[in-house]
Amino acid sequence: MRQRRRKLAGTLVLLVFVIGWALVAMALVQGRIAALPAAAQVMAFIGLGLVWVIPAGLLIRWMQRPDPE
Repeated sequence: MRQRRRKLAGTLVLLVFVIGWALVAMALVQGRIAALPAAAQVMAFIGLGLVWVIPAGLLIRWMQRPDPE
């Protein structure tokens, strides 16, 4: 797959992934995290806010690969 198509596909996948992750994180916060003490809530928010970065970074690395010659 050429880089131009990888970027298009990766952008669409990343958009769907971030929206899906936001919905999952909101559901977790409403259900279980709201009952935790304040310090645990802060740690949970930080964790949920950063977990999506790893798969997004891997996807972006895939999108940026140069085309085979």
